[in-house]
Amino acid sequence: MATLIAPISALLFAVAAMLVGHGLQSTLLPIRAEQAHFGDVAIGLMSSGYFAGFVAGCLLVPFAIMRAGHIRAFAAIVSIASAAALIHPLLVDPVTWTLARAVSGFGVAGFYMIVESWLNERATNTTRGMVMSIYVVVNYAAISAGQVMTTIFGDNLFVPFIIASMFVSLAVVPVALTRSQQPAPITLVRFRPRLLYQNSPTAIVGCILIGFAIGSSWTLATVFATRIGLTPDQAAFFVAAILVGGGLGQWPFGRISDRIDRRIVLGATCAGTIVVCGVLVFATTLPPLTIILLGGLFGIFSQPAYAIAVAHAFDYVEPDGHVETSSGMLLAFGIGSIVGPFCASMMMRAAGPEQLFVMIGITEAVLLAYIIYRVRIHDAPTEEDKTDWDLGSTAPVGGVITPEPLDAEDPDVVIPEEVFFEASLDDANPDAPEEEEESARQVREREVAAAAGDGVTR
Repeated sequence: MATLIAPISALLFAVAAMLVGHGLQSTLLPIRAEQAHFGDVAIGLMSSGYFAGFVAGCLLVPFAIMRAGHIRAFAAIVSIASAAALIHPLLVDPVTWTLARAVSGFGVAGFYMIVESWLNERATNTTRGMVMSIYVVVNYAAISAGQVMTTIFGDNLFVPFIIASMFVSLAVVPVALTRSQQPAPITLVRFRPRLLYQNSPTAIVGCILIGFAIGSSWTLATVFATRIGLTPDQAAFFVAAILVGGGLGQWPFGRISDRIDRRIVLGATCAGTIVVCGVLVFATTLPPLTIILLGGLFGIFSQPAYAIAVAHAFDYVEPDGHVETSSGMLLAFGIGSIVGPFCASMMMRAAGPEQLFVMIGITEAVLLAYIIYRVRIHDAPTEEDKTDWDLGSTAPVGGVITPEPLDAEDPDVVIPEEVFFEASLDDANPDAPEEEEESARQVREREVAAAAGDGVTR
């Protein structure tokens, strides 16, 4: 295990630092927005703004990488995300916070995309699954730690945002100082919903509805908890319990789905979520510890649904289509997550905080009904056609994980400008004798020196 983690330890540190800051903000902002009397709709728009920025990041960050390279793009994106965290205590305004959340969403999407590209290249075909699984576990652990950190700051407005910005900024350090080669190829994200629907209707419909429901819980669960009488500290533990429960539920549900029809497993997660939502609707009558435990149970049933839906989509595409499918499903999830929080906030304003889980329960019931319909009219794929469930390639993170090295001849794989990837070219053939191979950097240095000797300015 140590030999597996050592080459990627710097990247994992960057992931942990970035996501601790991100998790801290995600739980802190609804609490501070409540204290500033923003109102349900304004908080819902803040939540939708984050996912709108995330979707934009998935679409636009590849072009930033093509223009500037991985390291420069990474430094720029993380720096912008760090600055966005500091805007919140300076300008306490719903519009400003919504725009700042959009910037944060853009930054998180870009962060995921660049880090995953690096991890994907550092892994071999035999270690890729384990490397990506470790990466996803670090994701869950870091975000949960950031959420729990909100309990130590009390009502202080400035300090927690400064701490969040500090953690986000620290993510730049290991990447900026890395001596590892940069991953030259990148994948352009394509979103072809018609093709995704033709390949697997259950998967694409499921991802949209799951985003609609789960995106709302990620961003509005804190508001729900404080509105029903939990303290801000208890609300932070409630939200963290949802994420921890989600992490615990991924593996067993995923492995069960390898053995039976994934749609049945997805339907079971919907049914479990509906039951827990039905109990949470009456949470005002329950003690705080019970509510927090119910949050964990809600996470166990609801959070693995996205991974199962994506795995079901993989069962109907060839391995070389996994990147496009994964990216498309993530965008579908993001689109649902843009709409869901706004609709949930409207319902909460009209009829109380429990309407969050009323809406989630209704959405899960619609998905369950659709799954039953699809099971009745279409057979499940055979065992031979199914792709083994893999935590790394189905988690709702960056969406650029591929089960094998990228093919430079693929029309969706782009090689950025050579000047920004000299490190990759230097290490293109590390096994070749030193005297028989001249790096691109050496060639460029010799050309520059020759130009200077001839009095030529380039």
